[in-house]
Amino acid sequence: MAGAGYRTFQSGEVLTANNVQTYLMDQAVQVYAGTAERGSAVPTPSAGMVAYSTATGLQVFDGSAWTDVGAAPAFVADYLVVAGGGGGGNGQNAVENGGGGGAGGVRCTVTASGGTTGIENPFLVTTGVTYTVTVGAGGASNTNGVDSSIAGTGLATITSTGGGRGDGTNADAVGGSGGGGGGATGNTGSSGTSNQGYAGGNGVSGAGQTGAGGGGGASAVGGNGVGNSGGVGGAGVSTSISSSSVQYGGGGGGAADTTAGAGGAGGGGAGSTSGVATAGTANLGGGGGGSHSAGSPAGAAGGSGIVILRTLDSINDPSTLTVGTKTTSGGYKIYTFNASGTIGWS
Repeated sequence: MAGAGYRTFQSGEVLTANNVQTYLMDQAVQVYAGTAERGSAVPTPSAGMVAYSTATGLQVFDGSAWTDVGAAPAFVADYLVVAGGGGGGNGQNAVENGGGGGAGGVRCTVTASGGTTGIENPFLVTTGVTYTVTVGAGGASNTNGVDSSIAGTGLATITSTGGGRGDGTNADAVGGSGGGGGGATGNTGSSGTSNQGYAGGNGVSGAGQTGAGGGGGASAVGGNGVGNSGGVGGAGVSTSISSSSVQYGGGGGGAADTTAGAGGAGGGGAGSTSGVATAGTANLGGGGGGSHSAGSPAGAAGGSGIVILRTLDSINDPSTLTVGTKTTSGGYKIYTFNASGTIGWS
């Protein structure tokens, strides 16, 4: 039965079995050796029942589960997780122009997320858990970017995949967004990850055809090389999780003999028509630009990733915060990690 609340009994009044049950038994602090004994004694508890054991301390039944008395209320956190962008493809002298690096994967619960599956769901924060935040580095020349993630006990790790490398000595690769194919060889760009980014563009081949493909971006595929023009990097996505709208995850542009591909909006580096291309922007997860074949220069590096967490302003500050910085805006507390760190609430 449910507890009956408070009652003032009159002198000489007879206590019925129902009185004893609802005013006394159902509202007393019951003491048990552990949860098994409690479950055996009270197989169908009522909301408001209170019990104590040395195993759990003082707990109250909230109608669906026994919860600690005085425990902090559960709350959710929004997040942005951007991986490191892929490095642009290195030029191979008289053989191939480098493809643009793919952007780092973008997963976000606010405004927009990368790929085709829409925004992500916030996660339920568990007090007492220290969450490990990993911010992935951008890939060096012709190398994939590094994953970024949020991990902690009870949380299915939230991972964004590093951007795929642009085509060069090593073939372009899949990633959060895929790397672009090499120019003059006609290599096909690699695919992205469905909930994080898009595929890289294709390189062109044939007599006088030198354009390499652009790296994929978080919101668009990389452009294909056309004639002597490199493909543009795919565009990134814009999110306002940090209070102002910022674009993340642009792909790197492909190299070419005449017109290099521009980097995708959101930190993508431009390709080159001679020498080393432009690197992806740090903490935006942009792909590096592909480098021209003359002299076999290295491809440009991808930009590092970023992780941002956001809670309502009414939520207490974290008891643990390393490396990350806190700002407040628009009724939210915002925790930004430009490098790996930890965060947790007590």
